[in-house]
Amino acid sequence: MKLITFRRGSESRIGALVSSAGGELIFDLNRLAPEIPPDMIAFLEGGATMLERARAALAAARPDQATPLSEVTLLAPVPRPGKIICIGQNYLEHAKESAASAPPFPIVFAKYSNTVIAHGEPIVIPRCVEKPDYEGELGVVIGKRGRYISKEDALDHVAGYVPVNDVSARDWQNRTSQWMMGKTPDTFCPIGPALVTADEVPDPQNLTLRTVVSGEVLQEGYTGNMIFTVAHLIADMSQVMTLEPGDVIATGTPSGVGFARVPPRWLRPGDVVRVEIDGVGALENPVTAEG
Repeated sequence: MKLITFRRGSESRIGALVSSAGGELIFDLNRLAPEIPPDMIAFLEGGATMLERARAALAAARPDQATPLSEVTLLAPVPRPGKIICIGQNYLEHAKESAASAPPFPIVFAKYSNTVIAHGEPIVIPRCVEKPDYEGELGVVIGKRGRYISKEDALDHVAGYVPVNDVSARDWQNRTSQWMMGKTPDTFCPIGPALVTADEVPDPQNLTLRTVVSGEVLQEGYTGNMIFTVAHLIADMSQVMTLEPGDVIATGTPSGVGFARVPPRWLRPGDVVRVEIDGVGALENPVTAEG
């Protein structure tokens, strides 16, 4: 199932996205079944029981209960995640192009909810940023609360997967050894368009990822080449923090980022960035300049 958050009028709702011969349709899950909450985090907190209710409601839905996707505004699947946990240099070729070797432990940093935008929303380059860069990544959305999770049980804590773009201001990122200022400008974490439930992604280490900027493929990677697998990352993080429903993990980017190219390929106003992950979806955002 493809789960989305959308706005129609002033209301934020959750729905299931379904492809049809006439285009993409949305079924408002709360309106199909009032016991299903209209908020994504509350829905995920309901666990497997809530997911089964959503599947049953969708299976029983009538065509006249659908709304064309074109009539609503997409939001990020989880509009305000409790945590956005990002992994640096998790593909060996990207580590090499960053003049580094494979790290002995996951390199972990954070983004905040101010960075989150949806599919179709503009990435806005701040006036102070001269070196904005793209990083297409597989995003993991936590569905089950946990601490001290084993690698064997880690994927049981995953609600689903989603494309993420870890947009980075390299000039600010490299000012100090701490990356936060380069990772947290407003709009610098597009997520979407839909959360694809884990049952539709049998193996998160068997996915192809591409980042396409203004029609040019600049990144192409395979999640099987991650240094630290999704299961490893979840187990490792849970040793020090409780992972909660709605938390998002951005699992790292493959090689081909803008700063490593000769000459560097920075994002420019007028660009369109597309992050494609086979079986998960395609996230596309235009680039604009602030003001």
